[in-house]
Amino acid sequence: QVQLVESGGGLVQAGGSLRLSCAASESIFSINTVAWYRHTPGAQREWVASMNSGTATNYAESVKGRFTISIDNAKNTVYLQMNSVKPEDTGVYYCNAGIRRSSSSKIRDYWGPGTQVTVSS
Repeated sequence: QVQLVESGGGLVQAGGSLRLSCAASESIFSINTVAWYRHTPGAQREWVASMNSGTATNYAESVKGRFTISIDNAKNTVYLQMNSVKPEDTGVYYCNAGIRRSSSSKIRDYWGPGTQVTVSS
């Protein structure tokens, strides 16, 4: 079974930058769509950013202009570049991807386990 492994979380000061990574645990055929979600203190899990198979991107209003979602197909890795971070960006971030494991497989949905991001004032 394909697993998504996240890294890059940690402590960062307000106004700083951080890049989250989410890599597939094994060789895959293709990634169809990707997205990032987060669970912030005192709130339910919310959608942050997404990219479709045509590379069109969409962002939540709260992160628009500050965060960027991208894919490195050669490394089977999804990224979330976080710039000008704010204390309210603190939370657990999750990657999500629709993946085709082989040329004969259907696209299936996978989630990463989450990584903690803490923004200090």
